[in-house]
Amino acid sequence: MISQLFVLSPRGDTIISREYRGDAVKGTSEIFFRKAKFWKGDAPPVFNLEGISFVHIKKGSLWFVVTTKFNVSPSMLIELLERVTTYIKDYCGVLSEESIRKNFTLIYELLDEMIDYGYPQLMATDELKVHIRSEPVVVKRPPPRSVAERIGFGRRTARADATTRTTLSSKGSSGKNEIFVDILERLRVLFNAEGYVVNSGVEGCIQMKSFLSGNPPLELAVNPDLVIGAENRSSGGFLLDDATFHECVDLSNFEGERVLGIKPPDGEFVVMNYRMSCDFRAPFRVLPHIEEVSPYKLEFTLKIRADIPPKNYGTHVIVKFGVPRAATAVVPTVEAAAAPPPAASGGIRARAAAAAAAAGAGSGAAAERLQIAEFDSKAREVVWSIKKFQGGREVTLKTSITLSSPSAGSARKEVGPIGVDFEIPMYNVSGLQVRYLRIIESAKGYKPQRWVRYVTQASSYVSRC
Repeated sequence: MISQLFVLSPRGDTIISREYRGDAVKGTSEIFFRKAKFWKGDAPPVFNLEGISFVHIKKGSLWFVVTTKFNVSPSMLIELLERVTTYIKDYCGVLSEESIRKNFTLIYELLDEMIDYGYPQLMATDELKVHIRSEPVVVKRPPPRSVAERIGFGRRTARADATTRTTLSSKGSSGKNEIFVDILERLRVLFNAEGYVVNSGVEGCIQMKSFLSGNPPLELAVNPDLVIGAENRSSGGFLLDDATFHECVDLSNFEGERVLGIKPPDGEFVVMNYRMSCDFRAPFRVLPHIEEVSPYKLEFTLKIRADIPPKNYGTHVIVKFGVPRAATAVVPTVEAAAAPPPAASGGIRARAAAAAAAAGAGSGAAAERLQIAEFDSKAREVVWSIKKFQGGREVTLKTSITLSSPSAGSARKEVGPIGVDFEIPMYNVSGLQVRYLRIIESAKGYKPQRWVRYVTQASSYVSRC
C-alpha cells in the first residue's frame, strides 16, 4: 500500500509528513515538489520517478501527496486523499496552511486512525470522532492584504458559517439544529471567435453539512420530471446524462416520486454527483474582435455580456488573455458599461485607490462599480477583474498592443485564448431544484433550520480569438 503521506505548502515546505512503511528514500517531498513545480503545464495526478509512484491532489494552494512502490489503484489513492482533505476540513473547520499548522496534533491523530501501516482503516467522520482527543484551534479569516482585496476583489460569495465550523465542537457550542444544502455547478464552455458555443457541459453536486442532533433521517425532493441517462432522452423532462449517489442515500422512492431518503453522517458529504452535456444558456457571452491598426499595432476589443436575469449577478469575475511575444507595450482600457454611473478619473489604479478610500469611509457604491484591468508582464497576459457583474449588462475592454516587429498577420494568432473565471450565487444553469427538505423527527420542541444555496462557478470557460 502507501509508503508515506505528506502535505506541502505553495513554497514546497513540508507541513505534515507521516511515514508508514519505512521504505521511502530521503528527500521524497523535495523530489516531488521540484518535479511538479517545473512541469510543463499542470503536473498529472499520478507519475512515476525511479520506481516511486507519486499520487497527488491540490486543494487551494496546498499539495496532498502519497507515495507507493506497489501496483496500487491510482483512483483509490486519489479517493483516499480526497477523504483525508474532507476530514481535515470537518475537524479543523478550514482547509488552509495556517489551519493545518495550528492543528497539526489533531491532524496526526486523524492520520493515525485513518491509515495503519499504509492501509486505509477508519473512513467515516462518526467513527473517527470516538478516537480523537485533541480540540481544534479555530482559525479566523485572514485580513485582506492588497488594495484589490480590501475593496472586494478576491472575495467570493459569502460562505455559510457551516464551512468554518468544526464537527467536534459545532453542536455543543452553537446549540442550533441546522442543516446546510449547497447545489454546486461547475461549467465547461468553449466559444469560437464569433461568440458561439462549440462545446459545453455541467458537472454538479448536491452537498450537505449536517449539524442536527441525533442525525435524524431526511427526505430531499428534486424536480419531478428529472430523467437520468442519455438513453431516456426521448422521454422528455429534465435530463441528466448520469448521476451517482452517496452510500447513505435510500433510492426506494426516487424512481416514482424523485425523493431521496438520507441518513446523514457527521460532517460534510456529497449526496449526489451529476453530469449534463445538453445545451444550456451560457451565463456570460464572450465577443472578441482584433483589428490590425498598423504593422506595429493591434487593437483588441473584448465585450462580455451577462446573459443571466437582472436579479442575479456574477462575482469575482476574472478575465485573462495572452498577448503576442513581440508585444513591447500593452495598455488595457476599461470602457463604461451599458448603463453605468459616472466613472472616477485618474486611470485604473487611481480609481482603485479612490474606491478603496470610499469603501473605508463607509460608501460602498463606488466599490460596487469598480473594474480593474492591468498587464502582467511576467505572465505575458492581461488580467481584467470585475467585482460585481449584474445580469443583463455588457462590459467592454479595449487593449492597445504595440509590437517590436511587423506582425504580417502572425501576431493576431498569438492573442488569446480568453479564459473567464466567475461565481454566480443563487443561480444554476441546469435547472435542478430542491423542492423540499423534510426532517423526520417526532420529538416535540425540535426546531431545525434549513439553509439551501445555489452556486455556479466556471470550471473551464474559454473563448478562442
